Amino acid sequence: MKDMDGLPRKDPDGFGMAMDEGNEKGDRKCSCDHSGCVFLLVMGEKCGKILKRKDIMSTSEFQVHRSARDCIRRSTRNYGKLLTWKNGNITKEYLRKEENEMLVQKYKDMLAGKSVIRELSEFATARGQEIGYENVFDYSLGNPSVPVPQAFTDEMIHMLTDRESNALHGYSPSLGITGVREAVAASLEKRFGLPYRKEHIFMASGAAGALAHAFRLVTEPGDEILTFAPYFPEYGPYVNLTGAVLKVVPPDTESFQIHFGKFEEMLTGKVMAVLINTPNNPSGVAYSAATLRKLADLLREKSAEYGHAIYLISDEPYREIVFGGVEAPCVSAFYDDTIMCYSFSKSLSIPGERIGYVAVNPRCRDAETMVNMCGQISRGTGHNCPPSIIQLAVAKVLDQTADLSVYETNMEILYRELVDLGFTCVKPGGTFYIFPKALEEDARAFCRKALDYDLVLVPGDTFGAPGYFRMAYCIATEKVERSLKALRRFVEETYR
Repeated sequence: MKDMDGLPRKDPDGFGMAMDEGNEKGDRKCSCDHSGCVFLLVMGEKCGKILKRKDIMSTSEFQVHRSARDCIRRSTRNYGKLLTWKNGNITKEYLRKEENEMLVQKYKDMLAGKSVIRELSEFATARGQEIGYENVFDYSLGNPSVPVPQAFTDEMIHMLTDRESNALHGYSPSLGITGVREAVAASLEKRFGLPYRKEHIFMASGAAGALAHAFRLVTEPGDEILTFAPYFPEYGPYVNLTGAVLKVVPPDTESFQIHFGKFEEMLTGKVMAVLINTPNNPSGVAYSAATLRKLADLLREKSAEYGHAIYLISDEPYREIVFGGVEAPCVSAFYDDTIMCYSFSKSLSIPGERIGYVAVNPRCRDAETMVNMCGQISRGTGHNCPPSIIQLAVAKVLDQTADLSVYETNMEILYRELVDLGFTCVKPGGTFYIFPKALEEDARAFCRKALDYDLVLVPGDTFGAPGYFRMAYCIATEKVERSLKALRRFVEETYR
């Protein structure tokens, strides 16, 4: 075997690499005894560079040695691909292509599908720089607008003044600070009557961190998780990037409760978990006791039929934002195999602090083992050891909330105006979202037209419910009231 310059081919790395003879056009095919790697000979670059080599068994570093023509061997994932050489060199265009393919394609693909909500929020910020943000009626982002409870602020000041620094700023145990877990369990037991103990609680980095652990607890790659439209769009990457598959049950647009007919059709033996969010983002609807009872009965029936548990993962960041006269039962009280995922972001108005927890139903099979498994899952997700000082602070205000009454006030103002303008709208029972039907079939077009009136609305396609749009009314009440004139002008000038 000879190298490209006709000299005897050396194999100083000992990888058993061979270069096929190719054809008369000068094509060469790289091959290797290690079937998980292929090496490209790239002419004319300096040697001695540390590169990565990936094969089926392992990943290791190796030193590239000098050969007769100062080649560098690079690894690529295009196993056994024919490489065209021109005058003994790979074209620069081809080389760039190979180097780009070292990046993980699925994350590159996600760049083309950025969050519509975030993009609209960024538009609102940019527009605000032009005309003043007070004149942009930004209903895009669900960012709490009310101050944190004074007791939370007082506790933070007290700890920073009087507590020992390492206790506040050092690492917490993997499962969370023991005293905090005990306090969370006691609060849940007192409130919902279920025998929670610290062994059932895992402290997490917000609801997103809690969900990241819950999905990995109960699914393997290829398993399915069902959720119900309309749904929080980040559930897609949250689930699919674990290797599991998220499937979405179409909505019941009459009530935004569960569409049980469609649900039963999709509830196959591949489904390992069902994900619900009540009160719901984006509809604002809370699932009724009748809905939860029917859901639990069906999950028990299908678990027995398929011979494996179907877990119910309950995403509950809006649990405390429930309006007068609305029923919002505890999901875990209806179904033993429930994994509660909670965040303090909305109840305490601290979304930037990223604190929440997983609470496995004490009646769930292997509940304590599942919590211990969360500590191992953290090693692979990076969602480990939430800030100690925030854990300690929330433990002191578990039964308090920020003043959430403004959200109900804002909802009532918007709901009355929307109905008066002819919108079809299910009245929210909680959260700080409302989800009306657009005045044309294409909600994206509807929301684009609204931008001309400085109304920033989010199309329902994002939430699995085309034809609808979301308004996040976690803004000052006076701004809600000022937005009504723009909303009315938009409707009258565009649709009448």
